[in-house]
Amino acid sequence: MKRVYASLTLFFAIAALLFAAAPAAAENANQAVYFTPTPEANGNIYYIVRENDTCTSIALLHQISEGQLLQLNNMAADDCRFLIPGKKMIIAIAPPATPTPQATAEPTAILPTPTPFRGTGQICVLLFDDLNGDGLVQDGELPISNGAVSITNARGDVSLTGTTGSEPVCYDKLDEGTYNISVAPPEGYNPTTSNNYNLQLAAGDQSTLNFGAQLSGNAPAANPEQSGVSPLIAIFGFLALLGGVGLAYYAWRMSRKPRYY
Repeated sequence: MKRVYASLTLFFAIAALLFAAAPAAAENANQAVYFTPTPEANGNIYYIVRENDTCTSIALLHQISEGQLLQLNNMAADDCRFLIPGKKMIIAIAPPATPTPQATAEPTAILPTPTPFRGTGQICVLLFDDLNGDGLVQDGELPISNGAVSITNARGDVSLTGTTGSEPVCYDKLDEGTYNISVAPPEGYNPTTSNNYNLQLAAGDQSTLNFGAQLSGNAPAANPEQSGVSPLIAIFGFLALLGGVGLAYYAWRMSRKPRYY
């Protein structure tokens, strides 16, 4: 009798243990097991879609909104209807790298740029009476007064005027550079040279420009050898004159002889 009682007690004890363990086992059989994904080499975190997953369940599992999930994976809402198991979905992207602060170099003091030295030169202008019209100053060809002088430079910061006189008119301390010099003769004179001249003035130069002019209608005397009268023509003319005189004398003598009928 004692053995029967012991056997029954053992049976009920085992049955009680099995009954208590059955719900826990059933619960564990239906429970989904998820693993916390780790970032990959690029820093992004991915999730592999499982059977019966939905966008909502994936979003809730990783504590993000469904909208964020769709945006991260460039998906539309309709794409959630057909999630394929094994699909790799982004659930988080790597945060932007924080730039490493770099030492700031001390600012270098900006020194004033020295103004380049520009030397100066001199320009003199002479207007002369070009008697023979060859454009060259010769003995006896004197300066002409009251001619207008103008000097400008290529940069446009020099504009000088003046009047010619008995001596060359000079302009000192002109910065080196390109200058245009022009001269207008006074009334009654015609230019025999160009009225304008472009001059490249270098530092230390002392340039004198000669401009010629001549009184209006004052042309050089004609050369007798170039008068156009040929000596041969003169000889023929003289012989023709003698012939005419001879014929006239012959006619006169014939008119003096008596006539017989």
